[in-house]
Amino acid sequence: MKGIVCEQIESFRMSVDLPEPELTEGHAIIGIRRIGICGTDYHAFKGNQPFFHYPRILGHELSGVIEQIGKNDEGLVIGDRVAIIPYMHCGKCLACRRGKTNCCKDMQVLGVHQDGGMRERISVPISHILKANGLTLDEAAIVEPLAIGAHAVRRSEVSESDTVLVIGSGPIGLGVMAFAKYAGARVIAMDINEERLAFCRSWAKADQTINALDSDVKQRLSEMTNGDFPVAVFDATGNATSMAKSFELVAHGGKLIFVGLVKGDIAFSDPEFHKRELTLMGSRNATVSDFDHVMDVLGKSVLDISQFITHRAAFDEMIDSFGTWLMPESKVIKAIVEV
Repeated sequence: MKGIVCEQIESFRMSVDLPEPELTEGHAIIGIRRIGICGTDYHAFKGNQPFFHYPRILGHELSGVIEQIGKNDEGLVIGDRVAIIPYMHCGKCLACRRGKTNCCKDMQVLGVHQDGGMRERISVPISHILKANGLTLDEAAIVEPLAIGAHAVRRSEVSESDTVLVIGSGPIGLGVMAFAKYAGARVIAMDINEERLAFCRSWAKADQTINALDSDVKQRLSEMTNGDFPVAVFDATGNATSMAKSFELVAHGGKLIFVGLVKGDIAFSDPEFHKRELTLMGSRNATVSDFDHVMDVLGKSVLDISQFITHRAAFDEMIDSFGTWLMPESKVIKAIVEV
């Protein structure tokens, strides 16, 4: 079986003799058809991903077709098109027992803590397989990153007519914007790239945008909200400076949701935090209900995934293409690998 192995920092190898996965009880063998390339994959390749060890088969944004499966209660059969939930939770810790499987104490994420889907076939627990016959293979592969945004919006309890700010217009930030809009919120997008801000308006339907490099960001945000500031601010940058500054951009009584992850500490002003009675939230991964919500929305053709996916490569060409996707001038939003 063919697969791509990240052997060490900045080093991929195409392997042609990976062991075939064996069908075991409670699992299915999935023939991988699409692999979305995530920031996690870029960080792992460059050596910036926490909790990561080499060698590793990357890939956790996955869609494919069931090739082998036994009897199951989910109605899954050979030939079904599927999306995969890559978060392997323990089912025993307090978080899992309370239904928060997205932040399991002993989480194992495909492509990060254990080998992922950048190969021809993979064994996946049936509990982590979602039938996606109504979606395209591209859409099914994009369910996972969009579910992260949908989960953050659900955590925030944003409702219709609320004004929210989303900082960072990478794929995750764009997903937050799209699902905040779907929830009926007024969305303000912030980034340092004007082309990305234009995409926020055209694809995610952001109502207004702010360039984070402007000198009067706080004043502009105040003017846009009649002095109230947003009731929810989502930071999807993974940038410590941005995350620290975001405390000052939230309305009194509002919520700050950290969707991006930074490798290090974040400091903030306690008086600013307390005078707002601010609620600070972390948002990690997504649950089954978030995946179901995303699949339902995609099935309604609300989001144009053909614009979201800007680059693609065949499996045998991925190694050569990967380096170019890291370059800012390539203007990648989402790259997909076809198997």
